[in-house]
Amino acid sequence: MPGNTFGEILRLSTFGESHGAAIGGVVDGCPAGLPLDLEAVQVELDRRRPGSTPLGTTRNEADKVEILSGVFEGVTLGTPIGFLLRNADLKSSDYDALKNVYRPSHADYTWEKKFGVRDHRGGGRASARETSARVVGGAIARQLLASAGIRVAAYVDQVGEVRLEKQPGELDLSGTWVSDVRCPDSSTSQRMAALIEQVRGEGDSIGGAITCVMRGVPVGLGEPVFDKLNADLGKAMLSINAVKGFEIGSGFGAIAMRGSQHNDQIGVSSVATGEARGEVVRTQSNRSGGIQGGISNGEDIVCRIAFKPVATIAKAQQTVDKSGQAVTLEAKGRHDPCVVPRAVPIVEAMACLVLADHWLRQRSARVA
Repeated sequence: MPGNTFGEILRLSTFGESHGAAIGGVVDGCPAGLPLDLEAVQVELDRRRPGSTPLGTTRNEADKVEILSGVFEGVTLGTPIGFLLRNADLKSSDYDALKNVYRPSHADYTWEKKFGVRDHRGGGRASARETSARVVGGAIARQLLASAGIRVAAYVDQVGEVRLEKQPGELDLSGTWVSDVRCPDSSTSQRMAALIEQVRGEGDSIGGAITCVMRGVPVGLGEPVFDKLNADLGKAMLSINAVKGFEIGSGFGAIAMRGSQHNDQIGVSSVATGEARGEVVRTQSNRSGGIQGGISNGEDIVCRIAFKPVATIAKAQQTVDKSGQAVTLEAKGRHDPCVVPRAVPIVEAMACLVLADHWLRQRSARVA
């Protein structure tokens, strides 16, 4: 099936269904000689896995990554890196009632009409279970980026009407993983958690938003015209389950601004890195979000991703079955009342994959 591979030079292909034997993938194009810390890969998987937060699904998967190829004695070989995550905590019978019924706002109907067949168990490949393979690929990409001093961090900034008002520069992002909601501000995190628990108790779901900050990105990443860095980031984020919106920098707020208000005026700043000193071109503001003309400008890249409420809920909803007969559906199964806490490592993974791919592409963009 097309659409299972992401990237140009650094390419991730994934396979598997929610209730199949395993989820897995292949990372191709990773350069040889990269020391690969598998414990660090596992840390990122543990942050996404089912059961990682009390605010999510009760499905509990170990998600222990098995490296099948491409790594020898802890170092990448430059060959395809194959990996596997076995599914274990399966309760496929929870989905028997959905075999002939289409869940509202889920992929059931569209998937079946496209392919003529679907795996109704947990949504099959349309399930967010597939994103575990993205986290592995992103964790490998992150270690490649670290060699270039590029860092990626994301956090939940909104759940329903509860929004974190502080900007990235005002936050200590090390507090993100202390919070069950993955919000680095303690008081806001508590209000978000209370709202998620309230919604869960009502048999409902709620949406939210994640901010992603990319620091240390050099000037020049991005390929005009169609492979702009912001365009590839947008595609990456919009490919994540439940994402309904993406903005970078000022985003939709730019609509109400004048050019004189929005333009990032340019100056020169003195910098010191170790013993090296010099002057670099910097912008006085960052409404462009670190990308201009589709190419990184050296400032922090800041984007925001909006997630809809999870489609599968316990409340009664009207739908139809395969024969077109009206059905009242009260779905069973184990589902997140809010997807954003477990989506933070997925957002980071997709950002890392995009940046690593463009970093490798930039190395062939000029002679010197």
